[in-house]
Amino acid sequence: MNASTHKEFAPPPTGGWGRSLSFALFMHLLLLLALTWGIQWKTEPNTLSASAELWSAVPLEAAPAANEPEPSPPEPVKPLEPVKPVEPQPEPKPTPPAPPKVNAAAEREAADIALKKEKEKKKLEEKKEAELEKKKKLEKEKLEKEKIEKEKEKEKAKEKEKEKAKELEKKKKEEALKKEAAATKAKEEAKKVAAEEKQAEALRKENLKRMQGMAGASGDENARGTALKASGPSASYAGRIRARIKPNITFTEDVAGNPKAEVEVRTSPDGTIISRKLLSSSGNKAWDDAVLKAIDKTNTLPRDEDGRVPPVLEISFRPKD
Repeated sequence: MNASTHKEFAPPPTGGWGRSLSFALFMHLLLLLALTWGIQWKTEPNTLSASAELWSAVPLEAAPAANEPEPSPPEPVKPLEPVKPVEPQPEPKPTPPAPPKVNAAAEREAADIALKKEKEKKKLEEKKEAELEKKKKLEKEKLEKEKIEKEKEKEKAKEKEKEKAKELEKKKKEEALKKEAAATKAKEEAKKVAAEEKQAEALRKENLKRMQGMAGASGDENARGTALKASGPSASYAGRIRARIKPNITFTEDVAGNPKAEVEVRTSPDGTIISRKLLSSSGNKAWDDAVLKAIDKTNTLPRDEDGRVPPVLEISFRPKD
């Protein structure tokens, strides 16, 4: 409970006589001035004047008295003097009323009413100030909330920018890795091509060496080769290669007829398959793909009877063989 509430329920103070007496004297003075102004208009001098002349009626002649001498002729009637108007006497000024007796109880009641009104007025002012302060506080909280929301939006925007930057950096790294992988693959392909060229060069040199020893050739009269002995694959080598590759073929479709797919296979001296290429399609893409996948799965070809593997082979495959 605050001090104002305690004073509101406390008994009224006994002091304050000076202020009450001054207020009463001021009100009596106002009353006296009002009464004086109301009487003043009757005390003004009367400026109206009046005059009158009195005349007698037409004179009549009296009858003669008995045995009396004739009367002398009447004297002419003198005109009367005008009557002077009576001046009005000024009215006496009214005596001012005696000041009323001061009623202590009434003054105390008036003081209490004035104090109560002052307290109510003070309460209203405090209430208005509290409402204004509350309104200012709410506006301040609203502004702070809006500021916080803006800061959050800025943080979200920054986070999104960071995420975009990370994604862009990730894409750049992935592209760099792809380029690096492509470059590595190209180098490997170049190495393979160089190895094939080197192998072909070695074979060419070997053939030249064989051509230099034609004296001991073992071919028949119709042979057109240049080597001392036939170096082609044996008659059973093609069957051995098919037997190695065919178990790796996965093909379950029904094909009309028995179409043939011809494939060129390049190998290294140890029989490792370097590359394969479809020379002639069977007309059935599924069968062609199955054959190529089987060659890739085989990876290595067997050696021929002489212990070598031809560098280039042309092999045919039929689904029903």
